[in-house]
This record gives sequence, C-alpha cells and structure tokens, in this order.
Amino acid sequence: MKPLQPLLYAALALGLCLGCGGIRPVHAQGAAAATAAAEYRLGSGDVIRINVYQNPDLTLETRVTEAGIVSYPLLGAIRLGGLSVTAAERLIADGLRNGNFVKQPQVTLVVLQVRGNQASVLGQVNRPGRYPIEVADMRLTDLLAMAGGTAQSGADMVVVTGTRNGQPYRLEVDLPMVFQAGGKDRDVLILNGDTVWVERQPLVYIYGEVQRPGPMRLERGMTLMQSLATGGGLTQRGTEKGIRVHRKGADGKVQIITPGMDDRMQDGDVVYVRESLF
Repeated sequence: MKPLQPLLYAALALGLCLGCGGIRPVHAQGAAAATAAAEYRLGSGDVIRINVYQNPDLTLETRVTEAGIVSYPLLGAIRLGGLSVTAAERLIADGLRNGNFVKQPQVTLVVLQVRGNQASVLGQVNRPGRYPIEVADMRLTDLLAMAGGTAQSGADMVVVTGTRNGQPYRLEVDLPMVFQAGGKDRDVLILNGDTVWVERQPLVYIYGEVQRPGPMRLERGMTLMQSLATGGGLTQRGTEKGIRVHRKGADGKVQIITPGMDDRMQDGDVVYVRESLF
C-alpha cells in the first residue's frame, strides 16, 4: 500500500476520489453546493451497497430499515435514512476514521434498488402504478413519462396531491401549459408519497341526425359547429334549426338550451340534432 500513498495524497489534494468506479469530484465547492439540494436522499426500504477502497471486508449490501437504520461493520447501527448519498458516504468515512479503523477511508455508496422514495400515478395513464423517485429533482413530466404518458382518454388537466411542510398539498396542473414558453415553473417537483391523478378527458355526446353519433373528445374552446363537424356533420335529414343541447347545471338539474353555432360546448353536453320536417 505504501507505493500508492503519494498518488492517493496527491489525488486528495486535487479533490479527486480514487476507487469509486472511476474519478469523480469530492470537493467542488461551487458545483457541489449547487447540486447538494438536488441529490437523492436515502429512504426506508432502499437497498444499498457500501464499499471502502482497499478494504473488501467492509463491503456491505443491505437494506435501510423502516427506522432509517443500517447496521455496518465496526460502526454498529448508523442512521442513513434522509441523508443524501454524499452525506451518507461522509458519515461512514468519518466513523471509520475517528474510530481509527481506517486511516484514509474512501467510501462509495451505491443505491441498488429505490424502495423508500416513491410516487403513484393513477387514472388515465398507460401504465398506472407506483414508481421510484430515483433523483431528488424529479418533475411531473418525468413521472408521467415513466407511466407511459397519458392515455388517449386522459385529460390535459392533472392533479398532484401529497404533503408539503407537514401540510396537505393539492395542485392542478395544465399539462399543455408546461410545454409553452415560460411554462417550466409549472412542471412541479415530485416528492416521496405524492400521487398524480389523470382525469378522464371531457366529452360531448352527439346523437340524432349526424353522420357519426356518439361520444367525442371536447377540445379547448370547441364550439357547437366544431363538435358537429367532428361528428361528420348533419345527415341530409338533419337541420340546424332543430338542434338542442342538454346541459347539467350547477344544481344538478338538466337544462335544455338552444345554442348558436359559435357557442362553446361544456363537458357532458348532450347534443341532439332533429330531423327536418320538410
């Protein structure tokens, strides 16, 4: 080990870590400070592997307990839950150094399975379920991508629920607005325990004298004329004068209205096209 000591000390002076599966910065005060807040934090159930350079007897593959505890050789029970990977490496290295077990411990911690930090995606998505939060800066669009994106029947508006600062959290996010100029701030940060709900797309129902009666997606700002065009237009027996819209009011009662062709449709509207008498 003596021939390696000058190289090791030189590497430490340069702020490099040897034996970490490559070379990576250890003390980059500018960049590290900027990324520390975005580093993954260990959670209960995570499976990790700990290696100490040139000390194979200190290699350990284990699971973080529900209390956030890991039992490590020579150090006993140490609390890693809630720590970033870098902080956990530093904690173990300090314990080995201060206990005079290893003079210059170079500790590497690798997360093998993410179980402690997860979020759920439910509703109209292609692959609903629970997904691991593998990075601390995971965004809503990242989580939806893991779930295969919104299904064809999914709405543009999604709801994110969870807990922030110990308080219940609920936010409605308009997905198309996220991808517009200046919409990056709407791509909310996903935290452990969050649930994303994708609602069914709004529908308009058309029946009577139209070419393709049935339910159809209600696009933003869709007018009566546009909804009829989506249904293939009126049949030869249909008449614009006989169009009625059945709409449920705020009190739950259905109202029958006679809209204009440029009037906007609402979710759940039922459009009936009558047959011409002449």
